[in-house]
Order: sequence, then structure tokens, then C-alpha cells
Amino acid sequence: MTDTTTRTALRVHNARLIDGTGASPVDDGVVTIDAQGTITYAGPAATAPPAGQDQVVDAGGRTVLPGFFDCHVHLAYAHGSPPGRRAELDPVLVTLDTATRLRQTLDAGITTARDLGGLSAGFRTAVESGRVTGPRLHTAVRIISHTGGHADVRMPDGTDLSAGMSEIADDTDAARLAVRRVLRDGADLVKVCATGGMGSPYDDPDDEGLLEEEIRAVVDEARRHGGKPVAAHAQGNAGILNAIRGGVTSIEHGYGLDERALDMAGERGVFVVPTLSTVYAGINKDTMPDYHYQKKTRWSGVTKENIARAIEYGARIALGTDAAVGPHGVNLMELSYLVDLGMDPMAAIVAGTRTSAELLGVADELGTLAAGRTADLVICDGDPLQDIGVLGDPANIVCVVQDGVVRKDLLPTDGRP
Repeated sequence: MTDTTTRTALRVHNARLIDGTGASPVDDGVVTIDAQGTITYAGPAATAPPAGQDQVVDAGGRTVLPGFFDCHVHLAYAHGSPPGRRAELDPVLVTLDTATRLRQTLDAGITTARDLGGLSAGFRTAVESGRVTGPRLHTAVRIISHTGGHADVRMPDGTDLSAGMSEIADDTDAARLAVRRVLRDGADLVKVCATGGMGSPYDDPDDEGLLEEEIRAVVDEARRHGGKPVAAHAQGNAGILNAIRGGVTSIEHGYGLDERALDMAGERGVFVVPTLSTVYAGINKDTMPDYHYQKKTRWSGVTKENIARAIEYGARIALGTDAAVGPHGVNLMELSYLVDLGMDPMAAIVAGTRTSAELLGVADELGTLAAGRTADLVICDGDPLQDIGVLGDPANIVCVVQDGVVRKDLLPTDGRP
């Protein structure tokens, strides 16, 4: 990050340290951070460097973890608001509301987020330069879909309600052009719709989206432009298979994953981002159109069964919530849903830290607490290994450090619980 916030060396002590690698916690842990925001030590107090003139954060015996990732958000949209509604709002209000959601997401313990549709690259620059406070951002800018597909938010008369979310492509040449357009507009990655979806009125999750050859063209075009990753909205299994064969980096949602798809994803190193929050916290009959509610309820049990199987298979699962479909600012509730479907709490923490960093290609900088890594960390009340749900309540995230800067601090001044 390049913001000009004044930094000082920082020392976090009296901490129970979970480093994001899956290793056992260190009960009397210390993390030291230099004035450039880089971790210089993370380990037991017995071998820690002596204290200097650093700013000291006394964790009071609380748990210290790496800053978390949310690899699937839509920060430009309010919770429960259809994408088309954004076009009705004054752009200034959209910008200010988005800045508020960025802050809420950071305060929930998410220090890095990947926005998969609707967020301009300007917000990434705004965070990097310190204009606004929020997670460091990777953004897809827009979503590539075919006509009538999941991200086609046009009315029958052709009126586009996407407010800049959609990029339509109906053959391989158009798919290549679509990639070039989103990358020209600053995208860090490319997102495609390999299937229909829940919230779109014209299709269903089992419907196929971009054809396999079109997805392959997208992946090749992204490769030609710096090797950008490709994320696939993919819910039904036929489209999931098309996306994996087409060479995508990650399967988003993955509700219909079967054993064949899991085997193929494992062989090719494809990540799965289950967005279970859309199932556990994203169904509300009173606020959803009936078609959306019916699809959600029909797929809920199938999703839980298939993602439980993916966990058992040892799929490369990264954390993502699809925030906007579910509430913003409670992102780490997703960890509880992973655990509910069979994931060990420590494994869920790794999914939200190290594995997510691997997906975003930043594991050499972020996702674990170790010397040489960028200093992103959170301090929480409670023991997440005994009750993973403590991380899902932002009130329990009592301190957030991002890039070596304390962004949130609810710790008592004397450090005692």
C-alpha cells in the first residue's frame, strides 16, 4: 500500500498467537513490526527481541491472528439491493455509501478483499493512497456474461440497469474484447459467468453460461495481459466443469460440485470459494423477489451437502461471502458456516488467511504472521478454536492492524480483559 499514514515501530505482546499456517497456537506470543509495516518477529516471548521505543499493544492474553481475506464481495451495493437499484441513486451517495461499507468490512477483520463486480478500480487506488480506509482491494470491475445470462441486467426493452456491472460477450471474439475492456479499466482479475444464478430472473443455476471455448478464450486473453487470474461464477455442475476445463483460477459458489468436478479441481489446483453466507444468511422471503427466494430454498440443502463433500475431499477452499447478497460487515461469520459443514476451526482460519492469500497471489506478503510479511493482523476476544463464532461478531474484533498501522482499537488502555 502507498498511503502516507505516519507509521511507527509496533510491538504486540501478551498474545495467544495463531499464525495462519495451521501450526499450534503460541500461548505467550509476541509480534514485532518495523516502521515500514513489515513483521520482524512472530513467535514466543522467550525468544523475542528486546523491547525498544516501539508503540506497544498489550493483547491482554487475547488471540492474535493474521488479517483475514474476503475473496468474494460486492462493496458497491447495499445489502439486499438489486444491482439495478444503484442506477437510481446519485453517484455521490453511492461513493459515500461504498466508503462506509469499506470501513465496516475492515472493522470486521477483513484487511484484504476481492470485489467481483461493480467496484471501479478508483476505490482500490483510494485505499492505497489513504483517501479512504478499508481493506486493500482486488477488483474485477465488471462481470462478463452472455446475453440473458446471470450478469445481463437489461430490461426487455434494452434499458441497462447494471450501473456499470455488466460486460456482455456472446462469442469467443467478443469474450476476448470483453477481457481487454475490463483490464483497460483497471481490473486486477477477470470474472465470468459460467452458469446462471439465484438473483437473475432469466436463468437458473443449472443453466450454462459462457461456453467452454469462450471461457478458454477469456483465460488465454487474461494470460496474455500479465497472467491475470479468472474467477468463474459457477453454481450448477455442468458450468462448473466447463469453467474448470476452460482453465479458471477459482470456482465461485460451487453449489453443484460433484465428485468428478472436485477431482478435476484438485488435479488442476483450482480454488473453491463457497460463499456459504448466501445460504445461511442470504435468504429472506420478505425482501427477496419470489423467483430468487424459490431458487435459494430449492438449492440450500444441495449446497450444504456438496460443500460438505468438498471440505471432506480437501478442496482448496478460500473464504468468500458474496457480501451484498448477505450483510456487509459480518464477513467472518463465513468461518462458522464452514465449520458447521465439517471443517476444523483451525482449517477454517487457514482458509480465510493463508489459502485466500494463495488465491490472490499474495501469499509471500500476506496471510500468515511471519518475519518478512506485511503486518496485517487482528486481535479478538474469545477463543476461536473453541468457538469459531466469536470471529463473526465485529464487536469481538477489538484491534485491526493493517500494513503496520492500527486501524481499529477497542482494547482497554491497560490491556486487561
